[in-house]
Amino acid sequence: MKKLGVLILTLLLVASAFVSGCVSDEEGGAEEGAEEAPTITELNFGYQPSTHQIAYMTAAEKGWWEEDLAPYGIEKINGYEFPTGAPEMQAMLAGDLDVAYVGAAPVITALSQGLDAKIIAAVQIQGSNLVLRPEFEYENPQDLKGLSIATFPPGTVQDTLLRNWLKENDLDPEKDVTVLGMGPGDAVSAISAGRVDAVFLPHPAPAIIESEGNGRSVVASGEMEANHACCVLVASGEMIREHPEIVEQIVKTHIRATEYNKANVDEAAQVFANKTTQDVETVKMSLQEWDGTWITDPAPIENSTVEYARVQYELGYIQKPLTAEEIFDTSFYEAAVSEE
Repeated sequence: MKKLGVLILTLLLVASAFVSGCVSDEEGGAEEGAEEAPTITELNFGYQPSTHQIAYMTAAEKGWWEEDLAPYGIEKINGYEFPTGAPEMQAMLAGDLDVAYVGAAPVITALSQGLDAKIIAAVQIQGSNLVLRPEFEYENPQDLKGLSIATFPPGTVQDTLLRNWLKENDLDPEKDVTVLGMGPGDAVSAISAGRVDAVFLPHPAPAIIESEGNGRSVVASGEMEANHACCVLVASGEMIREHPEIVEQIVKTHIRATEYNKANVDEAAQVFANKTTQDVETVKMSLQEWDGTWITDPAPIENSTVEYARVQYELGYIQKPLTAEEIFDTSFYEAAVSEE
């Protein structure tokens, strides 16, 4: 009899635990055995030495990344500079970057290669120029026939935009024009030494070439495609899933830095000069002459970015076009601005 009483009591306790567990799950409690997101204390950022991405540099110089992310346990920000978006996205594919300031087009190429990430905010639009050596005349795109043009490597914004623009103007980028993929430093050196006839590069490279008398801007990228997407802010899928509160704060800090730069352009130029050792007056001239605009809202660049995916598919860079849903996660931007 005593053994029977113990058995009944045991069964009741098991049943109680089972019911409690069910009720807890229905009320949103964590499932038994569910793993918590690992604590992180450092973040790895990627960026490029372009005036397109001064928001990252301003937040870094002023200590805003550490200041704003400290409440979430972040103690250190590691910044890694890349010449173009292609190697930057390879680093992100390898898992070496948590966040990246990068062109929208290389993100598409990387996503098609299996990158687990999403664009979470815009950084800027337009802001690149086709620069021709002084000895060449230019009235229309047909004047480029037979010339060599250095630009960023395949899959980047500049490469994608240039090749599509050439095709739209009845020039075959494989036959009529020689398009050479290079980093910004190599491309500036190449046109300066006369090894290429033209370059298509983001600022401040066009202003640097012009200030040295080695070329003149003949087409701004906004003339190739009005308000086209250029640089964006990307977060890894792991960050998005496991640390959404940190991702939202990253967007908030990016907005903070962007708005500060827009209100203090000369100071933004100085921040860039400090980071890159470029002449500050040349940087100021670049920001006066470029057709770029710093923005943060990803909505205006969605269509342009999806168009890049179509162009890259037609160029054979990717196997299928991507949709906006496959490229963007705008929820963090929407949450960030709704709390302002």
